[in-house]
Amino acid sequence: MTIFSSEQQAMIALFQKHVEAELAGDLDTTMATMTEDPHLNHVPVMAGGVGREGVHAFYRDHLVGKFFPPDVKMTNVSRTVGYDRVVEELVISFTHTTPIDWLLPGVPPTGKKVEMAVVVLVGFNDGKISYEHIYWDQAGVLVQVGLLDPVGLPVSGAESSRKVLDPKLPPRQI
Repeated sequence: MTIFSSEQQAMIALFQKHVEAELAGDLDTTMATMTEDPHLNHVPVMAGGVGREGVHAFYRDHLVGKFFPPDVKMTNVSRTVGYDRVVEELVISFTHTTPIDWLLPGVPPTGKKVEMAVVVLVGFNDGKISYEHIYWDQAGVLVQVGLLDPVGLPVSGAESSRKVLDPKLPPRQI
């Protein structure tokens, strides 16, 4: 059993409130969890925002209430909590039935199933979220939606996220 300090528990609760507001389409609550000068970086596609106005515009136009298609499933794998940040590792699965600008900018819905391992680093300052850096395997996502042929390339599709969920699966043979 992991025991968190009251400050760490407050960071976890605030991040959970932030994500719940994103999923619910509540832009005001999402922004209320953040500092006056936040930044957001979806690292593989360099999408996000800088400063309150930039983050607000990105959330409004591309993320809050538009996060994922209705069949999304999020499976938490691990959480690491420091004195000023939370690191979440999760696996997200969904069917690409709606545009997902923050993940696949400019790509119309493909109807394909996607499973992706994601790591979210969330920084805190004065009791609010100051940044999010979000990482995933973009090549693996592109393979799954049919935009990248993996033949001859050192990439995989859903197998990589399945191995995150079950580390005892055999490794890829090289």
